[in-house]
Amino acid sequence: MITVKGLTKRYARNTAVDHISFDVQKGQIVGFLGPNGAGKTTTMRMIAGFIAPSSGRASICGHDVESDALAARTCLGYLPEGAPGYGEMTARAFLEFIADLRRLKGGARTSRLEYVIGRLQLGAVLEQSIDTLSKGFRRRVGLAQAIVHDPPVLILDEPTDGLDPNQKHEVRSLIDEMARDKLVVISTHILEEVDAVCTRAIVIARGRIVADDTPAGLAARSRYHHAVTVRPAEASRLPALREALGALDGVAAVEANEHEGRLTALPRPGASLIGAVSALCAAHGIALEELYLESGRLDEVFRTITT
Repeated sequence: MITVKGLTKRYARNTAVDHISFDVQKGQIVGFLGPNGAGKTTTMRMIAGFIAPSSGRASICGHDVESDALAARTCLGYLPEGAPGYGEMTARAFLEFIADLRRLKGGARTSRLEYVIGRLQLGAVLEQSIDTLSKGFRRRVGLAQAIVHDPPVLILDEPTDGLDPNQKHEVRSLIDEMARDKLVVISTHILEEVDAVCTRAIVIARGRIVADDTPAGLAARSRYHHAVTVRPAEASRLPALREALGALDGVAAVEANEHEGRLTALPRPGASLIGAVSALCAAHGIALEELYLESGRLDEVFRTITT
């Protein structure tokens, strides 16, 4: 539903996006992530047709975003960075204006406006001008305009930026709901977002793709993949437990977080530690508050592949 081939954007001597290529299909929630300045937003803007690439091409549902721009945009819902709107308009007037631009008419227009207003809980602010809304409500109005015409493809740039935890949960639930029959691309630098909602993660750094995998696949690259973390009931047992863990077969290293009273045993390649760590603690009479197997840490993988 989105095809990108050799997409490049140069500004004078600076190359913001450098020959990016990928394909994404219906039903996927793709996290497009990278550090600030990596080229995420520039890539999203080129796919959405907001800026022209220096070279390469992108298409949405088979429509080239440059040569067949109107057809491509008809298939697209786009939430730009910062969710810009017309500040003097009320939220209701703005959404009605967008519905007109999207050529929604009659019952379909009414039902779609009712749906986005209700689903994003905008009823209380419909008569307020956009420039008086909180950052969270402006973001929700921006998301509402992106989905009002029920497009098959959604590109959302930082969709939960400025939202409180409850609002983030609602937006993530909406994204999950919509992805059943759409393609959703989320541009973000928030790893929590990828882990919470995405089925695929494309990582960009210095304008190039450096990883393309599932969130679980990325986590498996972490040195904490299959590590075992323990927290003894008595903090005084930490030094002895650390020494004992370090002597176990299959343990490559032991990291201590003395502030939280935790130890993490890092495995050698192919080693399974959970049973051995549990047996060791039982043999030494060490009562545990916590013992768990780690799947891997996305933040550590992210730092490794983007720096």
